[in-house]
Amino acid sequence: MTDNNTLRTDETPRDFIREKIAADLNAGLNDRIVTRFPPEPNGYLHIGHAKSICLNFSVAEELGGACNLRFDDTNPAREDESFIRAIQDDLRWLGFNWGARLFYASDNFDQLYEWARTLIGNNLAYVDDLSAEEIRERRGTLTEPGQPSPYRDRTPEESLDLFARMRGGEFDDGAKVLRAKIDMASGNINLRDPVLYRIMRASHPRTGDTWCIYPTYDFAHGQSDAIEHITHSLCTLEFEDHRPLYDWLIENLPVPARPRQYEFSRLNLGYTVLSKRRLIQLVEDDHVTGWDDPRMPTLAGLRRRGVPPEAIRDFINRLGITKSDGLVEMSYFENTIREHLNQTAPRRMGVIDPIKLVIENYPEGKTEELDATNNPTDAHAGMRKIPFSRELWVERDDYMDDAPKKFRRLTIGREVRLRFAYYVICTNVIKDPDGNVTELRCTYDPESRGGDTPDGRKVRGTIHWVSAANAKTAEIRLYDHLFTTEEPGKERDWIEDLNPNSLNVCETCYVEPTLVDAQGVVQFERLGYFFPDADSAPNALVFNRTVSLRDSKSKD
Repeated sequence: MTDNNTLRTDETPRDFIREKIAADLNAGLNDRIVTRFPPEPNGYLHIGHAKSICLNFSVAEELGGACNLRFDDTNPAREDESFIRAIQDDLRWLGFNWGARLFYASDNFDQLYEWARTLIGNNLAYVDDLSAEEIRERRGTLTEPGQPSPYRDRTPEESLDLFARMRGGEFDDGAKVLRAKIDMASGNINLRDPVLYRIMRASHPRTGDTWCIYPTYDFAHGQSDAIEHITHSLCTLEFEDHRPLYDWLIENLPVPARPRQYEFSRLNLGYTVLSKRRLIQLVEDDHVTGWDDPRMPTLAGLRRRGVPPEAIRDFINRLGITKSDGLVEMSYFENTIREHLNQTAPRRMGVIDPIKLVIENYPEGKTEELDATNNPTDAHAGMRKIPFSRELWVERDDYMDDAPKKFRRLTIGREVRLRFAYYVICTNVIKDPDGNVTELRCTYDPESRGGDTPDGRKVRGTIHWVSAANAKTAEIRLYDHLFTTEEPGKERDWIEDLNPNSLNVCETCYVEPTLVDAQGVVQFERLGYFFPDADSAPNALVFNRTVSLRDSKSKD
């Protein structure tokens, strides 16, 4: 991501993972660090993956090493080429580049098959005829040992013959599996003769129909690490109990390297779910519009919503790397996004819930151009011209009948400032037969252009607006949390916690004409940060709210 960003191994590490790796390097266990990010191509990456991505790529870069991108494509029934492309797009967008170091577990299928034969020949694996359900029933519990399979004592010769016939397609799916022969009484259930190969007639995205047996993740993962000469396999804590199996396979196979696995806590974020199984269900059951729905915690969804990749990397860095699981508040993530956008997003004006404001003493047919700052926090952002006319659109909630004294916006007889424009006083309102306000009538002070008046008077309230004669119509999509509770599923079925109001589509909004060509996130003054959606076009603008302003609920 950056040049000249090498961390010397004698510098103080920033977390326990970096401390362990630095100790390994200083002890001479490795000449050069090689890490990997190994996604399964059966879905899109999400914010939780970003933690692993940032750690694996950044640690390698800091220490002058390399990080591989490897697709662990061992389950063709759930995998698709579109996921492979999407994952690569997300990684590049996040700011990481693997160069030529792109690998696939399927590259190793021939070697993995031969190593499975090695285990069988050494009487460390056997072909089992039990069904998946029978294997589960015999696996035991945390307090009860497992029961050996009646096929556990097959001779290596018989298992080798059966394994070859499994590969040849002689047996039905699920009829037989290959299991490691370890210890059915082990306190670690993962060592109770885990499955290494299963029969699965499914066309693979890369190998087609060449194979009808596929290695399990546990068997392919560590051996692929070794083939790629990975020095440090960095993964989340749910793989901690799998480490003894990872090490057992490495120790009992003639692999070319001895990678070491270290675990860290995964990211848990409030008001969303990060289980890939649940994310798949949200997509397949049409609870969202797709993997890139802006309500989704996927990197594609966050990108479509307008979240900058720099904010995601900063958020991950602020969390740090620990072994303690905990729930991170969504507000912490949102505040990080705001901090970045406050410094980078140009300011514009848009009206989401419009009501007409007519300046009765402003000349009819006249339009003038006013100076407006693009970003008050950045002097280099410069100025822009915005049109002003007799009729304007303002926010409906910027007016109140019988307003209390603390209300600083429009009410009968109160003077307010129109942002970058003039002082106006509301003199009258037009209402429909139901008593709803349909139009505001005001007068303006021609001497108050830009907010200055000859008598030096000031007003307490400033509101935004757009010229009705020049405004562009836009659809604005307001997003809220995808779930109503911070921990979906804690008290009931997680689907029942879905927020029915997670999306509010405002179809007839108005924005200033400079937004026709908007490319990135802009701040709609007083409303929040907004990003042009993929559906947006010059003649049909669509904006997604990335995040609200800090004071959006107490605007006055």
